[in-house]
Amino acid sequence: MLKRVLVANRGEIAVRIIRACREMNIETVAVYSEADRGALFTTLATRAVCIGPARAEESYLNADAILTSALAAKCDGIHPGFGFLSENAAFAAAARERGLAFVGPPPEVITALGDKSAARRLMRKAGVPIVPGSDGIAETAEDARREAAELGYPVLVKASAGGGGRGIRRADSERGIETAFGEASGEALACFGDGGVYIEKLIENPRHIEFQILADSFGNIIHLGERDCTLQRRNQKVLEEAPSPSLGKDMRFELGEAAVRAARASGYVNAGTAEFILDGEGNYYFIEMNTRIQVEHPVTEMITGVDIVREQLHIASGLPLRCTQEDIKFSGHAIECRVNAESPEDGFLPCPGRIGFLHLPGGFGVRVDSAAYPGCEVTPYYDSMLAKVIVHGKTRNEAILRMRRALEELLITGVKTNLGLLYMLMFSTDYLAGKTDTGFIERNLDAILRPVEKDMML
Repeated sequence: MLKRVLVANRGEIAVRIIRACREMNIETVAVYSEADRGALFTTLATRAVCIGPARAEESYLNADAILTSALAAKCDGIHPGFGFLSENAAFAAAARERGLAFVGPPPEVITALGDKSAARRLMRKAGVPIVPGSDGIAETAEDARREAAELGYPVLVKASAGGGGRGIRRADSERGIETAFGEASGEALACFGDGGVYIEKLIENPRHIEFQILADSFGNIIHLGERDCTLQRRNQKVLEEAPSPSLGKDMRFELGEAAVRAARASGYVNAGTAEFILDGEGNYYFIEMNTRIQVEHPVTEMITGVDIVREQLHIASGLPLRCTQEDIKFSGHAIECRVNAESPEDGFLPCPGRIGFLHLPGGFGVRVDSAAYPGCEVTPYYDSMLAKVIVHGKTRNEAILRMRRALEELLITGVKTNLGLLYMLMFSTDYLAGKTDTGFIERNLDAILRPVEKDMML
């Protein structure tokens, strides 16, 4: 097993990784920016090292500083978490060259799947359905215009590298394709250092379904079921649940098989997520493979009892999977709400500041992943997520009622949050009926934020 792991991330995911390591008797080294001096994850780690100024480019994206810190601390592994360098093939390769186990897939797999246009070709060859789109990168706005004309509007211009909803723009006509191309390419370059984009037919009002997979270096691959990530704003997830209320037994089995096939086709190792969209007619399409742990992994852990981070560390130590597909049993329903320091009423504008009073919910079936504490500073330099509230119930209705109660108990002062939106979603009749799509929040934001009526019940 790994003995000492550097955690190349921050916030709640760094805390999550450190906790798993401590339970496995693995020492941890935290790296932090000057803005995160005194952050919770730095106090939980065995050791903490400052790697640079607040700007991510000079700290959490500074691969040389992170690798140097890992070697100086005599680490034998690096866990990248999500975001930052987690899907950077060059970073994974540099870690391997220095004798460090990268807790994630091999750099060759990250390269193959990180290029979304190349991944589409790989999945087509493996017989996994993909959304109609371009075969490669659209080099110019004219290329984008030609591809869009062949596909038919509306289309999406999507970053070939990266993820997290960044570098995506919609175009509804020839007039808008040039603007969409420029904006998507520019954002992709700024966020991922790669401005390459491709064109994809827009499947309007889909549901977003993803399957968690685990794969070892011995060819064993399993999936841990699906997560429904349909509720989004600006292509970023707001709420996730498992299992999906929109999948029947046959479709669930078919998608699970497709996810495993996608992982096998790419030579996948470690934890990953195959993402699909589901149209109104029941057709599904592969959109990408996330080569890292996902923000929403706790909902899968809640219904399977599998500690995904622990499994990541186990696989990265060169050991085989400890369970087969037949060993995975699903129990009940789980929901996760992402609590962000942002104002939904103001276009989800981030709201940095200092947290005053903080009370986190608890009780039966409630889990909170967070690095926040009273008096901590929410800086403008990083993602605005403060906490993930996860609940588990025997049924979906029980989970919804438990989430209502948990959100009522969660109190945060000093910064604006999206708590009101999350709470109101728990009363939305469309959400209760499982009749939402990826555009639901943006179309219905004003209605969702209205005061809850006393007689609104399940």
